[in-house]
Amino acid sequence: MQIQIREIDHVVIRAAHPAAMTRFYCDVLGCRVEREETQLGLVQLRAGRSLIDLVSMGGPLDREKPGNGGATPTGAGRNMDHLCLRVEPFDGAALKAHLAALGARPGDVVERYGAEGFGPSLYLFDPEGNMVELKGPPNG
Repeated sequence: MQIQIREIDHVVIRAAHPAAMTRFYCDVLGCRVEREETQLGLVQLRAGRSLIDLVSMGGPLDREKPGNGGATPTGAGRNMDHLCLRVEPFDGAALKAHLAALGARPGDVVERYGAEGFGPSLYLFDPEGNMVELKGPPNG
């Protein structure tokens, strides 16, 4: 099986100051707020065909455990949660089997929201602990 990457679906950034980050990406770079889930600490910004997700540090979606985003970033700390790659075709069972055969440990295929709407995706980690999401086409 050959994975065919079509484009980056979205990037997730852990934000210590989400309002300032939203202003920067919208006012400076020309993004627009597409979706907000305030109870989750999430702001999704439209960036062309892709999304930039801002996740409030310490909020419900923030991954504070070591290996899952780490502590609040400092000068050398990480603040990106994961990279999402839109893949096509997307056959969850075949992808999981292929990745496992190569020594990766993919997570479950679940429905998640991305740049094109809700659709199947799965998470795995690269060799340095960076989370990667493989995202399929939107439902319907």
